Amino acid sequence: MLLLGLLLLLALLAAARLLWGQWKLRSLHLPPLVPGFLHLLQPNLPIYLLGLAQKFGPIYRLRFGLQDVVVLNSKRTIEEAMIKKWVDFAGRPPAPSYKLICEHYPDLSLGDYSLLWKAHKKLARSALLLGIHDSMEPLVEQLAQEFCERLRAQAGAPVAIQEEFSFLTCSIICSLTFGDKEDTLVWTVYNNVQDLLKAWGHWSVQMLDMVPFLRFFPNPGVWRLKQVLEHRDRIVERQLRRHKESLEAGRCRDMMDYMLHGVGRQREEQGPGQLVEGHVHMAVVDLFIGGTETTAITLSWAVAFLLHHPEIQRRLQEELDLELGPDAAGSRVSYKERARLPLLNATIAEVLRLRPVVPLALPHRTTRPSSISGYDIPEGTVIIPNLQGAQLDETVWEQPHEFSPDRFLEPGKSPRLLAFGCGARLCLGEPLARLELFVVLARLLQAFTLLPPAGTLPSLQPLSCSGVNLLMQPFQVQLQPRGPGAASLGQGQ
Repeated sequence: MLLLGLLLLLALLAAARLLWGQWKLRSLHLPPLVPGFLHLLQPNLPIYLLGLAQKFGPIYRLRFGLQDVVVLNSKRTIEEAMIKKWVDFAGRPPAPSYKLICEHYPDLSLGDYSLLWKAHKKLARSALLLGIHDSMEPLVEQLAQEFCERLRAQAGAPVAIQEEFSFLTCSIICSLTFGDKEDTLVWTVYNNVQDLLKAWGHWSVQMLDMVPFLRFFPNPGVWRLKQVLEHRDRIVERQLRRHKESLEAGRCRDMMDYMLHGVGRQREEQGPGQLVEGHVHMAVVDLFIGGTETTAITLSWAVAFLLHHPEIQRRLQEELDLELGPDAAGSRVSYKERARLPLLNATIAEVLRLRPVVPLALPHRTTRPSSISGYDIPEGTVIIPNLQGAQLDETVWEQPHEFSPDRFLEPGKSPRLLAFGCGARLCLGEPLARLELFVVLARLLQAFTLLPPAGTLPSLQPLSCSGVNLLMQPFQVQLQPRGPGAASLGQGQ
């Protein structure tokens, strides 16, 4: 009885807060409000939100649980907010699930906008673009080549390709961040990332963001998430200790070395808003969470689309053979010369357009009162950029739902993609992700022809209720070797 009374009291307080908020906004010219409270239960949320735009326009408000949010469904509104008025829209909402993820350390992806956040991002971005710039492409090439050699041993048998891609991308991040690609460490990190994504995406945790007062009640999902986070932090702390014990002045073996040197230099300068080792800790976490599964999922979508469109796969292999020769298994096109493979670049762009792996980005929050398309946007408003919806806009793209890489082969006719976001919150790992997509797909198509096992094509429909990432239904692919010795290898399978 007491519990029921408490629930009723909390519900009344939430309703009173909602009504008070609406009363305060009565004099503003707000975006139109979509009726209803259960929008989050839609199975394909980005497409559902795009459908609402046909009735309410490219910008509207709706309620996610007890929270009012503004949804942006067009390239124009997203770029107005995130690029033209980026300072106004660079914040992050103080969501309960975010606080769980970064309870002990300041986070980069989930952290709110501030001068210290800017310094944090600059440190991580510099480590990626400067600290390991010379070693990034050779390492990705080496691991991609080893990846193909490992797959060649499975040629002819159905392969769960997404798992293979996940281990590959995790190996790349471990090497670049820790300078270590030993299988034991890679498997430890890989398993923790899988556990973390599963625990964070569980409905019992995500419900906290829609109905915040639920955090006061026992929640097994939260308890499980905290266990996974403790394991995550132990993995990173071990690497931090190892790096600090062997750190040498003027020498950067990997990204962690670079960031530790950066924190040390700032400590010596003793300026305000100091970066600490906790910032390095969470930058590493962001690289693993944002740089492994996202790229692996995009590679998997690419394979799925090519299985559905064998004519595109054939043209890609002809392009590779023309540039490298049909027997040149060890040859490659450097990323700087990627223009030599225009169809491969176009195919990657088309996959990113149709299936941006974080289709609704992470929610933004206004840092001060602003406006979009003439509508008032109060301070503290949660903003959801529907990246996938914007890239399926019929006013921008011809036949937007069709897989057609050729649309990107017409100079000057294709708008800028939003797959990695834009503005101050542009994805930190975009340069690495684009490099991986180019190198891995080139190597894979050079080495194999991709076939559907027993003619069974994978589904191109995303999993419903898949959380932050646009997950796909599990599928397998048969790899038919190409090049010297391929025929005899295929006969032996």
